[in-house]
Amino acid sequence: MSLGRLHLIPVPLAEETTHTIPEQVQQQACQLKYYFVENIRTARRFLKAFDKTVVIDEITFSEVNNQQSANINQLKQWLQAGYEVGLMSEAGCPAVADPGSNLVAAAQEIGAVVVPHIGPSSILLALMASGFNGQGFRFAGYLPVKEPMRSKAIKELEALASQKQETQIFIETPYRNNPLLEEIIKSCHPQKTKLCIAADITGATAMIQTKTIGQWAAAKPDLHKRPTIFLIHPA
Repeated sequence: MSLGRLHLIPVPLAEETTHTIPEQVQQQACQLKYYFVENIRTARRFLKAFDKTVVIDEITFSEVNNQQSANINQLKQWLQAGYEVGLMSEAGCPAVADPGSNLVAAAQEIGAVVVPHIGPSSILLALMASGFNGQGFRFAGYLPVKEPMRSKAIKELEALASQKQETQIFIETPYRNNPLLEEIIKSCHPQKTKLCIAADITGATAMIQTKTIGQWAAAKPDLHKRPTIFLIHPA
């Protein structure tokens, strides 16, 4: 029996934006009967948004998130049985700044085909709209939460941006966005560094703006609980 395939299924970044997922990807998502997901409840909601006729009770879900590690053996069993398996995150593209890369690695190790499907990536959309260097960039993921490690990390990213003329991209858990913004403003040069804030990308309240650190200091937005990408670059 041939191995099944692992499908990487993107989902919308914001509410009521199902249109950002290509129709063929929505169709593929609803055909799969085996899934690894960050949250079963929201995965069910996405699938129903894709196709109201999908029978959720016919789908087997396994959670992978910060509290629940991926069941690698389960994935291998499904793929070796020839099943088509999906991997879905809470927003955007799975396995990029989200759990699941170890599942992809396990599929690769046993020789299963991994199929990345087209969909929105908040990281790339923010980079596209920032006006910063799109050829030299680095995604640093989540910065340390506690001080002084966080301010040190921000200063290191600012130094890298200046030395290499690179765009430095990073994120934070939405409820900690405002403290991170405060620390960016404290740590970076007010005129020599620019910051792009990309919040609620593709949503009705989307905001993508690039300003100097000094300009942001004069008018700080409220980013509490708003999914946000931060990008810094020399001014």
